[in-house]
Amino acid sequence: MKKLGDLLLNRSSFEEIVMGNSAIVRAMIETGTRIVTSYPGSPTPEIADAIASIEADKRPFYFEFSVNEKVATEVAFGGSVNGHLSCVFFKSVGLNVAADSFVQLGHFELIGGMIIVLGDDPGAHSSQNEQDNRHFAALSHIPVFEPASPTEIYAMYKEAAELSQEKKMPVILRLTTHVCHAKEKIRFSAWEPKPFDKTPMFSPENGPYIPITAQVAPLKKKALIKLSGFEDYAESSSFNFLENRGNERGIITAGLPYLALLDVLADVETKPDILKLGTIYPLPKKLITDFLTAHREVLILEELDNFLETRIKALAFEKDVREVAIKGKADIEDWIGDYTPDKVSIVLRKHWPDLVPAPKRFSKSSDIAVDKLKAEIPRPPQMCPGCGHRSAFHAIKKALKRTDITVADIGCHTLGFLEPYKMGQVLLCMGHSSGTAAGLSLFNDSRKVVAFLGDSTFFHAGIPGIINAVFNNHHFTLIMMENGTTAMTGHQDHPAVGKNFRGETQKIPVRRVLESLGITRIWEVDTYQQSKLTEAVQAAIAEPGFSVVIAKHPCMLKFTRDMRKRGASLRPPVTVSERCNRQYECIKVFACPTYQFADDGSINVQKDLCIGDGSCIQTCPTRAIVQTQKEEKKG
Repeated sequence: MKKLGDLLLNRSSFEEIVMGNSAIVRAMIETGTRIVTSYPGSPTPEIADAIASIEADKRPFYFEFSVNEKVATEVAFGGSVNGHLSCVFFKSVGLNVAADSFVQLGHFELIGGMIIVLGDDPGAHSSQNEQDNRHFAALSHIPVFEPASPTEIYAMYKEAAELSQEKKMPVILRLTTHVCHAKEKIRFSAWEPKPFDKTPMFSPENGPYIPITAQVAPLKKKALIKLSGFEDYAESSSFNFLENRGNERGIITAGLPYLALLDVLADVETKPDILKLGTIYPLPKKLITDFLTAHREVLILEELDNFLETRIKALAFEKDVREVAIKGKADIEDWIGDYTPDKVSIVLRKHWPDLVPAPKRFSKSSDIAVDKLKAEIPRPPQMCPGCGHRSAFHAIKKALKRTDITVADIGCHTLGFLEPYKMGQVLLCMGHSSGTAAGLSLFNDSRKVVAFLGDSTFFHAGIPGIINAVFNNHHFTLIMMENGTTAMTGHQDHPAVGKNFRGETQKIPVRRVLESLGITRIWEVDTYQQSKLTEAVQAAIAEPGFSVVIAKHPCMLKFTRDMRKRGASLRPPVTVSERCNRQYECIKVFACPTYQFADDGSINVQKDLCIGDGSCIQTCPTRAIVQTQKEEKKG
């Protein structure tokens, strides 16, 4: 079986089953994309994984993980105005970080072309909200393709690249979580490396690129003219197509809801007509108007907000289409979650109960059994065995009063909010913790304020809030949760690691950055040294003004994976001796998932979970946890 990297570089036409996120990399290669940038965030990190599968010296484009999404956007923009086809990708909420630069892109002549790949997350599978980034497209006057499958991801990227280069405008490829992670057999085209002229093509004459007041209106007019041209293209795009069965009922949909709809209608005898959209901004107005005119009832089926519904209803008013009932979101539930077949079935029944029958009811005894099964299925998210954050929270909690205020941030350590740690009671976004903690400290003489921040987030968006705390002498303690990687999204490197996607690079230590900002009250403790960490936090919160505790320990999931790759042995699992008197500190307070209750109330150690790190030994009041010396497993 060929490796993914070899498949992606195959110059012949071939068919292969790949993930949507992998298909997009093949499209980058075929289109001659030269500069690709990103900041990691689900559902898009596998795009970078596919890039990494290609040996660095064979990779036909430059790739970097930038320090945040805004910088990634700017690097791709710089490449484009220098004549190179560029692409930037990140997750849904990453666009909030990039927005300051993103909203300007449509105003400029991007002579090399630029694709923005957005990984939206209906259902909030790995995000703090369900924001609908189609609104950003309208705000920025940037056209949008929305694929429903990996095949369409591949085809739409290629089409977007061609249009972007031709019109010298940015184009958005909006993916959603299920589409990113879906797998499908795709027919890939043959390709040959294109001649690459490295001559810098940037020229102010291609601009202007300076949006001063006198230039804003002309630049906006140019963006709107380009957008109008894309609307003309959309009318004949093969990505917008009609499934006409002569039914009086019709459905307009796009993306994942289209595939879910096909599943729901598979056994329906009299199927409604479907207009499937692949270009969802700007809309193909004539195509939609003709569809509305031809039907008595039309349902707009879309995830998240009523983006299409609002525009289609406005279009019907504008074109004086009166003989059709346009249906959209029936209630609040329709605005929430991803449109899987089950969800689409529910939505359809609200409008056309005769079209899709209600699911069969179980017998009463079956209902009870199903309810019991559902109650047993949920598994709360939790930190990995040996995670340094667990030791940190266990130690930090001992240094604080129950009335003290703790501010969370984005990362694995966000899970500290859960039982039994209850660390981090408020969260906005990446890097917010210092700013929010500063506000919580004002007019507050009775409750200590402690903020948490990961080392990757420190470089991403955390530094301005820290500078603000120093500048304004805010009174709170920041705990830097340093684990040496961007763990939550797949162990990508960050500036303190000393290497990047392409190899070794200059290391930028967190402590050195903090000291360069004039911070003098800094404590640094390995989180496995729990008593020392408790003492450090107690000392830090007692200080006036701003203080920092660096609570550091390597990400143990990455550490153990690296050991296995090297063929090194892991330490043997711990055991629980007869000294255990069932205080259950290991389960109820430390909460390592390795420890589980036995039927008789004793404690079992799940050897398949335990990595033998021994961080739990110090937590047992009776010293009943023992590290055996015999090696029991090999990497």
